[in-house]
Amino acid sequence: MRVSQRDLYTNFINQMNYSTSKLMELNKKASSQKKINVPSDDPVGMTRVLNYRDSISALEQYAKNIDTAKGWLNLADETLMQVNTILTRLKEIAEQSATGTLTKDQRLALSYEARQLFSQLLNLSNTEYEGKTIFSGHKITTNAFQEVLWITSNQDDDVENYINNINGSNSQTVLVQFLDSGVVGTDTLNYRYSTDGGETWNTGTLAAGNTTLNVAGVQVDFSAGYTVTANSATDYNDTSGTWLWIRPSAEYLGDSEEDIELDFYTQNTALTASVFGEFSRDVMVRIDDISGSTVTYSYSTDGGVSWDTGHTTDNTTLLLPEGRIEVNASSNLTAGDQLLIRPARAKIELEISASEKVQINNIGKDIFGGIFEGSAVFDGEGKNLFETVGKFIGFLETNNQDGIQESLENLSASLKHISTQLASVGARENRLEVADTILSGLSLNEKERLSNIEDVDVAELMTELSNQQIVYQAVLKSSAMIMRINLLNYI
Repeated sequence: MRVSQRDLYTNFINQMNYSTSKLMELNKKASSQKKINVPSDDPVGMTRVLNYRDSISALEQYAKNIDTAKGWLNLADETLMQVNTILTRLKEIAEQSATGTLTKDQRLALSYEARQLFSQLLNLSNTEYEGKTIFSGHKITTNAFQEVLWITSNQDDDVENYINNINGSNSQTVLVQFLDSGVVGTDTLNYRYSTDGGETWNTGTLAAGNTTLNVAGVQVDFSAGYTVTANSATDYNDTSGTWLWIRPSAEYLGDSEEDIELDFYTQNTALTASVFGEFSRDVMVRIDDISGSTVTYSYSTDGGVSWDTGHTTDNTTLLLPEGRIEVNASSNLTAGDQLLIRPARAKIELEISASEKVQINNIGKDIFGGIFEGSAVFDGEGKNLFETVGKFIGFLETNNQDGIQESLENLSASLKHISTQLASVGARENRLEVADTILSGLSLNEKERLSNIEDVDVAELMTELSNQQIVYQAVLKSSAMIMRINLLNYI
C-alpha cells in the first residue's frame, strides 16, 4: 500500500489536533478545578450537579431568612426587656404613691416621671428594624401606636361604648364631675372640670340635644344615651355621682389577625352577610344559580384561576374551606352575585426550611394593648399596658389613692403579661438557633456531595496533565522527524 504525503500530513494534523484538544481540556479542568465544565463532559453528572446547586441555593436563602428573623426577634426581645424595666419602675412609683403618708404634691411630683415613662413606653412600641416597624403587623411602614386621650369613669366600665371620638390635647389629666343627673343627648346637664387635680374648677353646660363635652381644649363626642348621676359641687368623694378622668392612652394603628372583611359585588345593595371562621387566604364566592330555595355556588381560593363548583345549600349558609358565610335572611341572593372574603394578615412569616415557617413580627395590640377600633383591647385589667399606665397617671395627677392602689395590682398583672410575651419571643429565637444548626449541617452535606461529583482530584489531574504534555511533545517531535519536506530531496 502506497502512503502518500497527503495521507501522512492529514494523519499528523489529526493526531496533533487530538493531542492539543486533550491538553486544552485538561488545562481547563486545572484552571476551573471542576471535572464537569459543560454538559457534554458528563450529562448525567451535570444533572446531579444542577440539582445539588439548586438545593444549596435554597439552603443559602433559608440561612438568609434565619439571619433576618434573628434580627427582628433579637430586637423584639431587647425591646420587651426595656418595657419590663419601665413597668418595674412604674410599679415602684405606684407602691410609693399608694401609701397614705404621701401628700398630694408628692404624688404630683411622681406623676411627672410616670408621664415620661409612658412616653418611653410609646417609643418602644414603635421600635423599627431596618426602617420597618416590628409591632404593627403587616403595616410596617407606619407607627404601631399613637398617643390619644381616653376616659375612665368611676361608675362603670362601659363608658367607652358611648365615646365616638376625643379631640384635642392636654398635658394634665382633666377631671370632670357632673352636677346634674340625666341622659346625654336628652337632658341639659351642668358639669365642672379641673386640670390641676381638683384644686380649681371651671363650670360648663351640656345642652339638651348636644352630645359634645368641651373641657380645657378637649372635645369628647358622646353617643346619645349615656346616663350620668349628679354629685354636689362641695362633695369631693368620687365614689358617688359620675366622675370622669380624661387621661393619656395609645391607639393601635396596625392590623389585627382576627379581622375578616367581606366585600360584595352585586346589584342588590340591600344584601348583607356575615363571615365566620379562620381564613388563611382570600376566598372568592360566586352564586351560579338559584332554583327555588336551592342555591348553587362555587368558590375559588386562587384568585379566580380555578373554581370548585357544584356546591348547593337549601338555606343562606354557604360552607367554605376554613369557615362559612351567613347571608341575612332578609337579603336576596341572585345568580351572578360574588362575595370576596379578605382575612387580615398581621403575621409576617419567613421560611426557614422546606416545610417550616417562623413568625418574625409581633402584633402590637396583643402585647401593649391600647385602644383599637374604638374600644380598649382585652377585657381583663392589667394585660392592657397603655390603659393600665394611662389610668395610673390619671389617678396620680388627681391624688386618687384608691385608684392608685388598683393600678398597682394591674401593673403586677402587666409585668406577668410581658413575661409571657418575652417567653414567646424567646421560644422563637431558640427555634431559629436549632434550625440554623440543622441548616448548617445540611448545607455542608450537600456541598460535600456536590464536590464529589464536580471537583477534580488535583494530584490525579496533575499526573494526567503531565503525561498529556509528554504525549503532545512526542507528537510534535515525531511529526517533525517524519515530515521533512524539502525541494532539494527532489532535485
